Amino acid sequence: MTQRRGWPPDSFDQTFLTGIEGVTEILLVRHGQQHIPNAPNAPVAETIDPPLSEQGREQARLVGERLATSSVDAVYASPLQRAFDTGAEIARHHHLEPVVVPDLREVELFREVPSDQTPAEALGEDHLAGVRSRMMRERSWDIFPLSESSAELGKRVVNAIEGIIAGHEAERVVIACHGGVINAYAGHVIGASQDMFFRPAHASIHVIAALGPARSLHSLNDIHHLQTAEGSFVSH
Repeated sequence: MTQRRGWPPDSFDQTFLTGIEGVTEILLVRHGQQHIPNAPNAPVAETIDPPLSEQGREQARLVGERLATSSVDAVYASPLQRAFDTGAEIARHHHLEPVVVPDLREVELFREVPSDQTPAEALGEDHLAGVRSRMMRERSWDIFPLSESSAELGKRVVNAIEGIIAGHEAERVVIACHGGVINAYAGHVIGASQDMFFRPAHASIHVIAALGPARSLHSLNDIHHLQTAEGSFVSH
């Protein structure tokens, strides 16, 4: 990111990291749509690491093509295959390989439920319905029993992304990850009070700028590349 010609950076440029030199640009990319054959009644084991669906593979291709003409210095990815494969589709245009960071994995909902059970079997249908109703209102991971806490998710995600930023001064970096991860880091930057303050679309792009201790949210939920002449590939 370079300084605007003829104009010295003003206080707003310095505050929001616009038009100044030395900025690191982080592109958080949500994975393409996943394929869970037995959803929504799949055992926990089948929901943790599903592959991309046919549409998800097309979404990954489209976001890869969208970023093919931009400078990308590094690609990082969650170890979960839907995110890794999305990152790989972006990385190949730049002759890169995604670097796997385990702490970029999605929030671990129902991680203490036996892997061969569904959440409904472990908690009961009514209890699970009540939990989901609360999530609609409160948007907090702490609502979910037998799951990773909001604090645990936030700590690992923010530390992981800050570590990536520290290694890439004044570069553009892609991080292929998950909706909960994107909310955790973007929410950290803007001080959001809710764990899920918005819903990222599959293969959407979210841009955050970093310089020294400053962080600035530049864009959320860019899905222009998913609107094609063949039709829309937008999904959530």
